[in-house]
Amino acid sequence: MAHMVEYSCLLMLFTCFLPSLADNAQVLMNFKTFLSNADALSNWGNQSIGVCSWTGVLCFNQSFHGLRLEHMGLGGTVDVDTLHLLSNLNSFSVINNNFEGPMPEFKKLVNLRALFLSNNKFSGEIPDDAFDGMKRLKRVFLAENEFTGHIPTSLAQLPKLFDVDIHGNSFEGNIPEFQQSDFRVFNLSYNKLEGRIPESLSSKDPTSFAGNQGLCGDPLGPCIGSPTTPSDTDQPPNSHPEKENKKKRIILTVVVVVGVIVLASIIALLIIRYRRKKPVLVKDAQPQNVTPFSSESKSIVVTAESKKSEDGGLNFVGNQREGIDLQDLLRASAEVLGSGSFGSTYKAMLLNGPVVVVKRFKNMNDVGKKEFFDHMNRLGKLSHPNLLPLVAFYYGKEEKLLVHDFAENGSLASHLHGRSGVELNWATRLKIIKGVARGLAYLYTEFPNQALPHGHLKSSNVVLDSSFEARLAEYGLVAVVEKSHAQQFMVAYKSPEASQSEKPSEKSDVWCLGILILELLTGKFPASYLRHGKGASEDLAAWVNSIVSEGWNGEMLDKEIPGRGSGEGEMVKLLRIGMGCCEWSLESRWSWKEAVAKIEELKESDDGGDGGSERDHLYSVSTSLDDFSLSQSIS
Repeated sequence: MAHMVEYSCLLMLFTCFLPSLADNAQVLMNFKTFLSNADALSNWGNQSIGVCSWTGVLCFNQSFHGLRLEHMGLGGTVDVDTLHLLSNLNSFSVINNNFEGPMPEFKKLVNLRALFLSNNKFSGEIPDDAFDGMKRLKRVFLAENEFTGHIPTSLAQLPKLFDVDIHGNSFEGNIPEFQQSDFRVFNLSYNKLEGRIPESLSSKDPTSFAGNQGLCGDPLGPCIGSPTTPSDTDQPPNSHPEKENKKKRIILTVVVVVGVIVLASIIALLIIRYRRKKPVLVKDAQPQNVTPFSSESKSIVVTAESKKSEDGGLNFVGNQREGIDLQDLLRASAEVLGSGSFGSTYKAMLLNGPVVVVKRFKNMNDVGKKEFFDHMNRLGKLSHPNLLPLVAFYYGKEEKLLVHDFAENGSLASHLHGRSGVELNWATRLKIIKGVARGLAYLYTEFPNQALPHGHLKSSNVVLDSSFEARLAEYGLVAVVEKSHAQQFMVAYKSPEASQSEKPSEKSDVWCLGILILELLTGKFPASYLRHGKGASEDLAAWVNSIVSEGWNGEMLDKEIPGRGSGEGEMVKLLRIGMGCCEWSLESRWSWKEAVAKIEELKESDDGGDGGSERDHLYSVSTSLDDFSLSQSIS
């Protein structure tokens, strides 16, 4: 009995020191006093809605676990001493704000798992011990700030680090030896780093190191003085270093002279073409494996004449945009957003105009001018809040350009697969998939006689505006894309019926919607489904089906969904919808109307349910693995 009393006293004493949500509320209010321009946090302090409903507060099962204060224009001070008083602070993000000065002492937050500081004005050197003791830290995003000095060795020594993005700063010196090598996100590009790349990082994508003029070694070019190029100290006894250096200078001179001649020839040819009034788009120097949302800036060069050219100028559709000229647009400073199977995509920043996205297409050469104009004008008349509006187009004999509005938050793919540094909670994912469904439904009603009103629905073609509303991109292009190219690259042609008969059906876009739903819920990239050609051994739909057939497994849901517990039942309902859209048999596959109606019924929370009944119903909508027949898997 005495032991029980002693245990009860200790338990009461311990719980007295556990911070409650009420305690966190006061800490958050204190933290807010250090911020400036904090109008976005106006509901902080509203006790009637609860701390977990405050803007930017992340909770899991009604327990606080992080702050996501992004795109709010915040300034002032990130007071770490105040944050240290919060219970269970796992994630902290202030992406795209106006914080300045040295990086705060986040090492005081020893339990932090994710730190996102990208796109601010933090500056100065980061102390070498800035990350000491943060043994749980997995994700560090410091991109697009003004940091200088060496990369802190304590960052490289984090034992659990698997995401690191520090591009777009002024870090200098050598790259330290990172303790980890199997990164999900790794980007050191556009700094001032130099020296040999550590061997443990030699297998990384070259774009991870782009823009650092002093770096060498795999995966970039060899270093001077490496075994492939012996240094002076390694010369054999009978060698003559002075003669060798003289030879190198002669070779270098010859290379420079030849380069100048070649460059002059290219310029002369361009001038000749310009005078002949023949519009020719100069090919990019951008590699084909450019990482989406890279920070490389360049111009979209064109030698076309004015709007009176043979191929026509910039043709506006829908609402007219004044002040945009073809020459100004295509020579504007541009950021390369990506390079895919259809061509390069640019974010064009005009001096006196809006920010727009320019997409270059090289596989529409079979389309006549009148047919192309008619189709683009039809697309330009479409108006829906979940479609990315077409602003203008350019018709050339070799290439076509489509100009769209710019979506501030990039693609859904970049958020689902760790390239943006932003974790999407269930409410945001539900909002996005509802927007996708509404946009697709609109396309079905506008193109009732077309089998593929979208044709290329995938996560990289769902872009998000400033409020994370989904907008569909690259829709309605099947009619103007070369058939052979469409069959090889457009995702609707990866549906079972198109893969078998090379003829898509009116439910092929529904299949794409189903794959998108499964990708959104599981966080898994449908690599086999999107792989070009044949021979993929497994696809996302078959994987989900196999898990369901073996029994419900909560591990299937994306672990990166903050606070997923409160909405798991609704997530299971969406999983059912996704599986219904991915039925192999056309007769069993849901129609677009049925899928959209079911998606519209979904809610952010379970209203107290645990989702168990929904899990039981999964078996009634799942098809057997035999129906998916791995020998017929989607390529």
